[in-house]
Amino acid sequence: MSKTVLSIQGEHFMINGQKIYAEIPGSRPEAHGLLMNARFIQGIFDDKADRSRYNRFGREFNPERNTDDLISALPQWYAYGLRAFTVGFQGGGPCFTVDNKTIINNPFGPDGSELDPAYAARMDRLIRAADELGMIVIVSYFYPGQVFQLKDARAVLNAVRVASKFLKDGGYTNVIIEVCNEHDIAKPHPLIYTPEGIVALMDLARKESGGLPVGSSGTGPFIHEEVCKESDVILIHGNHLTRQDYYNHIRQVREWAPGKPVVCNEDSQAIGNMGVAYRTGTSWGYYNNITKQEPPCDWGITRGEDQFFAYRMAEGLGIRVPEIPEEDRFYLQGLEPEMEFEDQRWIRLASLYPETIDYVDFYCNGEQVYTCYVEPFTVYFVDNWRQLAWKVRPGDREWKAVVHLKNGEVLEAKPESLKAE
Repeated sequence: MSKTVLSIQGEHFMINGQKIYAEIPGSRPEAHGLLMNARFIQGIFDDKADRSRYNRFGREFNPERNTDDLISALPQWYAYGLRAFTVGFQGGGPCFTVDNKTIINNPFGPDGSELDPAYAARMDRLIRAADELGMIVIVSYFYPGQVFQLKDARAVLNAVRVASKFLKDGGYTNVIIEVCNEHDIAKPHPLIYTPEGIVALMDLARKESGGLPVGSSGTGPFIHEEVCKESDVILIHGNHLTRQDYYNHIRQVREWAPGKPVVCNEDSQAIGNMGVAYRTGTSWGYYNNITKQEPPCDWGITRGEDQFFAYRMAEGLGIRVPEIPEEDRFYLQGLEPEMEFEDQRWIRLASLYPETIDYVDFYCNGEQVYTCYVEPFTVYFVDNWRQLAWKVRPGDREWKAVVHLKNGEVLEAKPESLKAE
């Protein structure tokens, strides 16, 4: 019997008839009914093409252990206020290291008529573990980097029916369906990437699942008005968006479909955007594409970015958690010994309050190599969820980030340390 029964009342999410977070003493009333979440899209990931290439970052990849490790990490996240996470049947792209076109992570088969039993068992295990804790799972059916493996429109329809039947037969009451992650770039299939097609697929998923709430995300800041109006949950992404852009996006979807819950289920490590979500009474989704989307994923709350997101989430909800000392509120990320891959590193300055930073100068061996003005503060910034790799050179030993705060203070962050200049 389910322990976690999700329902929606206007813009608010309810668990077992009570607004989420209302049960926590001292929590902020304005946060009650939100659904703070994270993108754990690789929760049931596998790669039938070559699983061994994910034996890296100091660990060996095993799809069953990957799911079990996520289940083990969920209570830690729950304590900080995380109440939902997105996991995909077709996973998501290891954005920095492996070409999607070489990955086979499609449990539906070419004609969409089957659901791989191993994938189904991992998804079932994950949903039931979340149910035990009081968490919601946003189950994403399609990923643009994998939909090309479905041979035609009939295969797409079959896959929606198969996935929805699985959810209905499971009797899950803690699930939201995301028909496709960023459907507007799933170019092989007009049935997915056109608004008319995705609305039809949403209707099919809603019917075949027995009435589970349904939505479908687009690339930030894309969402079509028709998709917005036909969604039970308006799923948006914050990728590429400044805080102002993100605010404007929320205003737009609320104009199109007032009175519905708005959930960002993918943004970036730019936790400043979470402040916009709290102020607008909308739900926000953290996305760390390095530690949480490059298998083997580290599902725990890792030092730096994960830690700072968890704390800021709890702070915004009014959950009391151990305070982070001032000397630990900056962290030069990406220099951990195990995080080098094929002579590449993804180096960034994680901060508890990135809104206080004006710009960051990065130095290697005393040489200034980059300046970043935009959160999250990365070397070779592309946009808020993506950066280019630093090519490791022989003799790269001394790294530091000089942090220029908006109040005029200058701080120096080195691996494992922070000091005033």
